[in-house]
Amino acid sequence: MAKKRMIHAINEALAEEMERDPRVILFGEDVETSLFGDTAGLRDRFGPDRVRNTPICEALVTGMAVGAAAAGYRPVCHMMYGNFLYTGFDAIANQAAKLRYMTGGQIAVPLVYMATIGGGKSTAAQHSDSMYPALMNLGGLIVVVPSDPADAKGLLKAAIRDDNPVVFLQAAGRGGEQGEVPAGDHVLALGKADVKRRGQDITIVAIGNMVRHALWAAHELEAAGVDAEVLDPRTLHPLDEDAIIRSVRRTGRMVVVDEAHSSCGAASHISAVAGDLAFDELKAPIRRVTMPDVAMPFSPPLEQALLPGKDDIVRAARSILQYSAMAP
Repeated sequence: MAKKRMIHAINEALAEEMERDPRVILFGEDVETSLFGDTAGLRDRFGPDRVRNTPICEALVTGMAVGAAAAGYRPVCHMMYGNFLYTGFDAIANQAAKLRYMTGGQIAVPLVYMATIGGGKSTAAQHSDSMYPALMNLGGLIVVVPSDPADAKGLLKAAIRDDNPVVFLQAAGRGGEQGEVPAGDHVLALGKADVKRRGQDITIVAIGNMVRHALWAAHELEAAGVDAEVLDPRTLHPLDEDAIIRSVRRTGRMVVVDEAHSSCGAASHISAVAGDLAFDELKAPIRRVTMPDVAMPFSPPLEQALLPGKDDIVRAARSILQYSAMAP
């Protein structure tokens, strides 16, 4: 395996799928100049008929993706920032998520919406949301949040090949990070979680950018004699409930780390799943580590104060272990 940056792994996935299938087209805001680097060189390689800039009008591009998918293409619609999904939400929520059902299966919608999510780069309130809970709630979308370059490539290739609408969300500030990526046609199954670290004492379920913080927390806990397991759902809808329950039944304790807001977040749903299906196996209450229900500030110190991190995870884990030790 070779080490690659996440943006290069994404770029490679796009190029390979466009080479494999002429129906794959790419459009969006600044995909030709590629401000993030993940679409660099694709217009030169595949031409303006398959790689095309669009106006700054999200309602247009999200609807155009639905129409192109219904017409037999496999469009990849790059939205740049996840917050821009809000302004294109009608086509996403009322068309992409529901068209296959509304037509009795006569129309497939094989499209991918791509965007960058989360804080950490001081892009302020209108560019820093982790909006995947709203997408999970629609029911008709596959929602993917990779945490490393290998997963980014394998999940994006699977998303492009899937006959259902997929939202592929990349954590902000992670594009330049390196990781080993398998050679060849690396495709991962959608809807399958991955255990990033095996452990026996506590399960830490972490999403996207929070996976690295969870791994750092697990390393610190290990020094204190706590063996933490880190589980990355990778796909939030459909959620791999079986993997979560297997882990919780083995460890008996769970912390869920989610960069989305606390109210009605992915952490809330994952906690509910564990409470419903593994209640008898829990040795302590489930702890959530999330973002407060406020807009993300531009100020770097304020932003860092709001974002969940390693220390928050360690505190949550220790509170569970302490509770368990004191429980009768």
